[in-house]
Amino acid sequence: MVRQRKKLLIVDGYNVLRSGSRYKRIVAENPDYTDDAFNTARETLINDVINYAGYGSQAIIVFDGAHNRYSEGRPETVGGVSIVFSPAGQSADHVIEKLAYDARERLVEALVVTSDATIQDTVFGGGIDRMSAEGFCRAVAGHYESAHVEEAYAVAHKNTVASRIPAATLEKLKRLRDEGC
Repeated sequence: MVRQRKKLLIVDGYNVLRSGSRYKRIVAENPDYTDDAFNTARETLINDVINYAGYGSQAIIVFDGAHNRYSEGRPETVGGVSIVFSPAGQSADHVIEKLAYDARERLVEALVVTSDATIQDTVFGGGIDRMSAEGFCRAVAGHYESAHVEEAYAVAHKNTVASRIPAATLEKLKRLRDEGC
């Protein structure tokens, strides 16, 4: 039996929210990071990563918490996805690069989602795949579309006695029923 290689999806949270069209549209309603629109975009991203990663990959979304003196960098798990705010004084870029390096050392197939050219160059130079924020938006849309198509085919047509009776006969039976013979 062939052993399947482990996979890791690492998402640069705030970069994807600012660069991916799927999330920019939500954030554009009000760019204040404390606003409900931004929280909605963040929740949308988290749900998208949960659905996209599925059971085949471990996923980590890294948000920048460098300027938050209370951020400890502890992961929180939502729907099987780890969500990390980088620790105070440390950028999300540093955390992402460390996660990618560690994955490579453990022989884990990793994909970093970011539109930050510096991170892309750094991780790609280390042998890690990368995807832009917009590429991720397209991949997520394709994932949802294929799931929708699969669901559409899964719906079975229910055959009933009424569907096999000719329309004229069915109408006569309904009148007899309603008139009370």
